[in-house]
Amino acid sequence: MALDETHDPTRRSWLDSANRAGADFPLQNLPFGIFRSGAAEPWRGGVAIGDRILDLGAARRAGLFTGDAADAAEAAAGPTLNPLMALGKPAWLALRRALSRLLGPEGASQRSAVELHLRPMQGAALALPAAIGDYTDFYASIHHATNSGRMLRPDNPLLPNYKWIPVAYHGRASSVVPSGAAFRRPKGQIKPRDSETPIYAASRALDFELELGFFIGPGNALGESIAVDTAEDSIFGFCLLNDWSARDIQGWEYQPLGPFLGKSFATTISPWVVTAAALAPFRCAPETRPAGDPAPLPYLTAKSDPAEAGLDIAIEALLATARMRESGAPPQRIALCNARNTYWSVAQMVTHHASNGCNLRPGDLMGTGTLSGPEEGSLGSLLELTRRGSTPVKLANGEERRWLEDGDELILKGRAERAGHVGIGLGEARAVVLPAA
Repeated sequence: MALDETHDPTRRSWLDSANRAGADFPLQNLPFGIFRSGAAEPWRGGVAIGDRILDLGAARRAGLFTGDAADAAEAAAGPTLNPLMALGKPAWLALRRALSRLLGPEGASQRSAVELHLRPMQGAALALPAAIGDYTDFYASIHHATNSGRMLRPDNPLLPNYKWIPVAYHGRASSVVPSGAAFRRPKGQIKPRDSETPIYAASRALDFELELGFFIGPGNALGESIAVDTAEDSIFGFCLLNDWSARDIQGWEYQPLGPFLGKSFATTISPWVVTAAALAPFRCAPETRPAGDPAPLPYLTAKSDPAEAGLDIAIEALLATARMRESGAPPQRIALCNARNTYWSVAQMVTHHASNGCNLRPGDLMGTGTLSGPEEGSLGSLLELTRRGSTPVKLANGEERRWLEDGDELILKGRAERAGHVGIGLGEARAVVLPAA
């Protein structure tokens, strides 16, 4: 993942809010999203910079872009980013470089013209960044897979295929929602431990799953595959992803075909897509495979530098109960995980997904699966944090949680930082649990 002038840590924007310490959206980030500033306005593409959003379509019509960058800005001007995602890496990079110059020191002379098309982020509504045709969720953290498996199979937590194949399931794209959209506690069949027959009821074991999501760009034609060494070119960018899970519904229904109603009721993502190019300085080696583990099969073995196969992104989960919000108490962190804790890389996930000729399309969403790490504080679900509900999480105000309760708000926040580079944020993915209908 080559670095260029857009990653230069000395570059500063003429927009002061982009230069503040700890800002999520400095000049080095430039994530894409879909926004509108009022209910009467159309949804349209924008780029986050500091505490503002640049209206891409308006900037394009004002002649602020030329060449390939102008074409890319036009593709991003509509109500979804799918047309931009379909253009591919050269167009993405052309637009990124043009934006960096327009909003950076080179664009200071055009500041008055650009400011006409900057909108305040505060008060803006943010929609899903793409029309998501398909959604696939992987199981890429061996720590999460082992922890979960140990609760069901203490003597054999990992199934035989885990170290050979990037395990995944196809999710429900229609119930993916943007940050801020509340959802209702799901109902479904539950098999109580003390009952011989199942019941139909609201879930009593509602959980979150801390994940990294990524959007597909050009993809592949039906019947074709994607080589692992070029798979990164098919990834437009990344977001935070919370794959809400009803553990009691899931536990009864998942055998033999896997997740269904226990997962399909809601998946929350952050609205800003941080491009793969913006994250280039934060590539890292993925977690080291234990000695004796099998090497990936040849189609999953990349020739590129393995030190760049992973992503060093810290993601935290914070909980704000209804009582905490009423008293003005801040959300409490309950987990801190990292995207580098994956057994399989995102390139391997994409390659395996398409290896049977499955056609990936612009705007398809994939999730890494829960990003639990090896440390106690790096467990990305209540299933693990509470040991399947047996040991509650204790909150500072005296409350306890085994599972999420009505009125709870779960917030994911993500940030990539490395010495010598400007840190960038992924924003947040938050939602409040409403009572079952």
